[in-house]
Amino acid sequence: MLKSYLNKIKPYFQKGGRLHALKSTFEAFESFLYVPDHVTQKGAHIRDAIDCKRSMIMVVIALLPALFFGMWNVGYQHYLSFDTTVGFWDTFFYGFMQVSPILVVSYVVGLTIEFTVAQLRGHQVNEGFLVTGLLIPLICPPDIPLWMVACATAFAVVIGKEVFGGTGMNVWNPALLARAFLFFAYPSQMSGDKIWIAYKSDAFSGATPLSEIANDQVFDATMLNDMFYGYIPGCIGETSKLAIIIGAVILLWTGIASFRIMFSTIIGGLLMGFIFNIFGGSNAYMQISPYQHLLMGGFLFGAVFMATDPVTAAQTRNGKYIYGLLIGMIAVLIRVLNPAYLEGMMLAILLMNTFAPLIDYCFVEQNKKRRLKRASNSTPETI
Repeated sequence: MLKSYLNKIKPYFQKGGRLHALKSTFEAFESFLYVPDHVTQKGAHIRDAIDCKRSMIMVVIALLPALFFGMWNVGYQHYLSFDTTVGFWDTFFYGFMQVSPILVVSYVVGLTIEFTVAQLRGHQVNEGFLVTGLLIPLICPPDIPLWMVACATAFAVVIGKEVFGGTGMNVWNPALLARAFLFFAYPSQMSGDKIWIAYKSDAFSGATPLSEIANDQVFDATMLNDMFYGYIPGCIGETSKLAIIIGAVILLWTGIASFRIMFSTIIGGLLMGFIFNIFGGSNAYMQISPYQHLLMGGFLFGAVFMATDPVTAAQTRNGKYIYGLLIGMIAVLIRVLNPAYLEGMMLAILLMNTFAPLIDYCFVEQNKKRRLKRASNSTPETI
């Protein structure tokens, strides 16, 4: 019935119809409900039977474990700060009520801009913001003001995507641009011990593990388990490493994300942590175990969901290894050597987004030279 109704009103939105000006809006809703009957004309990064909508939906599904646990953890940290124990659903409902407005603002602002730009340009509305609109809330603190989320989302969509031509043409990850905008424009709302817990008790510190390291905190087995399962303060979607690993399995099993980038990013972080362990020093961050860098902050979340962005990452096979390795190493390098900014994953990924085309260019040129040399050394009979 729905398909019949859409086919019935579709002529009104075609060329010559009285609602032709809203063609992009109609096609956006139609392609969201049903598989489109056309292919991407430019900026394509996938060339097979899968379409952009399906790939974006799989990323959203992979993000759901981190989202649902993040909602529960927001409520858990709130009641923990007041030393109050409540049931699972009460805890989850409190977190749901805190996180949902952030999700709504992100999607409403972002999609409004996407639809408006598509109408003005006469272009199709791409499905890329399905993922970006979910990533932005997940990398924000739970008590961030909604107007800041709106400003950051608008900045990410306009400056991060539309000025480059829309989905598939952007240079930097839009969600990370939103995070960078918030960090540099409103640093008091993105750092410190007061922002990670929604309406916490004044007697509760709310410090994240990264902050506690600066105070010579030594993590025991219990704290390491809390960091793995996510019972710690932090951004909404970055605390539970178990939920992130589940998302990584989904992305790798479906072939949406690159194993080369994930693997090399983790290896890069471990390698840089091991190097700092060798040199030691007075910096407390140099002395923690390399694997603990993976459990703290947004390192693992960035490696799974941000670094693997198929638009802004390196595209060549060997380039992906270099791209991921440098992200992991630079992230730990910033975390250890820059006390003003303990979480270096955002800056590391944005920096490597900038150099990803150069990495690909170098490997492509190297491959061309190798092929030309092989061809020049071949006899006519061999050719």
